[in-house]
Amino acid sequence: MVMDVKQPKTSVSRALLILNCIVLAIGNCGGPLLMRLYFLHGGNRIWFSSWLETGGWPIILIPLIVAYFRRLKTDPTSSSKFFLMKPRLFVASAVIGVFTGLDDYLYAYGVARLPVSTSSLIIASQLAFTAGFAFLLVKQKFTAYSINSVFLLTLGAGVLALHTSGDRPSGESNKEYVLGFIMTLGASLLYGFILPLIELMYKKAKQEINYTLVLEIQIVMSVFATAFCTVGMKINNDFQVIGREAREFGLGETKYYTLVIVSGMVWQCFFLGAIGVIFCGSSLLSGIVITVLLPVTEILAVIFYRESFKAEKGVSLALSLWGFLSYFYGEIKQERKRNKQNPETEMPSLPNP
Repeated sequence: MVMDVKQPKTSVSRALLILNCIVLAIGNCGGPLLMRLYFLHGGNRIWFSSWLETGGWPIILIPLIVAYFRRLKTDPTSSSKFFLMKPRLFVASAVIGVFTGLDDYLYAYGVARLPVSTSSLIIASQLAFTAGFAFLLVKQKFTAYSINSVFLLTLGAGVLALHTSGDRPSGESNKEYVLGFIMTLGASLLYGFILPLIELMYKKAKQEINYTLVLEIQIVMSVFATAFCTVGMKINNDFQVIGREAREFGLGETKYYTLVIVSGMVWQCFFLGAIGVIFCGSSLLSGIVITVLLPVTEILAVIFYRESFKAEKGVSLALSLWGFLSYFYGEIKQERKRNKQNPETEMPSLPNP
């Protein structure tokens, strides 16, 4: 049995897609910069940084509470349950949450060893993994433009592999830098698998998926990802040293805790935005949006952290931008073709696999 994804009317659906893209942009650009700021000024707890990526999940309770009371007000006969999620969906979300926790660690390790601009470009390879897994798991359909986009974005990330030590931070060994590169690539592969897996979960949930359930899924995934990272923190004795690390932090103790709180909130924007875009469109679209935002992150890293931007990064960025344009040009052509076939349609539908 395949579930029914309850999409709102087209105009509302478009607005919801734009809102999720904005939320995703905040998390995708702000998260890596805040994490790198932590490591640049004396932070060195990788498991703690991983924990922060999903530890801000309680903030999602706010819109859930609002949705609950709105549901009671607009439809008094509706279920009085606060959580609408059924056991099947809960288990699937929990499993994906554990995978997310592992991905958090791989990514945090990479950010600790690599400049933000470099790690961001490596993450561009995620789109190729997302496309491959989307084809295998949810039978994603591809056009010549989307294939070209995936190829260019992957090639752009591959250019960096030819010069893995050109922008190695001072004091860091070549071994640590290469390991950071490999871990970031591993994070890219794993999250490229997670995005289509979430879309598959939506399709196989055996209950109607609405945006309230999307919020619930985000909470469950984050709770289990956070629990996974909490175990790592316990084993690594992170809890015992956080207080000392805060006192010795380069920007001061107050700014340390401010950074921790803001990081947790910003990273929630990333994960909520990512699964929200999947709900409004597809896992491939979510991967495209994440990759589209990479040049913004790179530019911000160069501006705020004075990171180098050598020739290979410029080539990689150019290939990435070419890939973005190829994908969206293809989508525009597809929408025009659909409009000609269905002239009565006022607005084109969202891209779906």
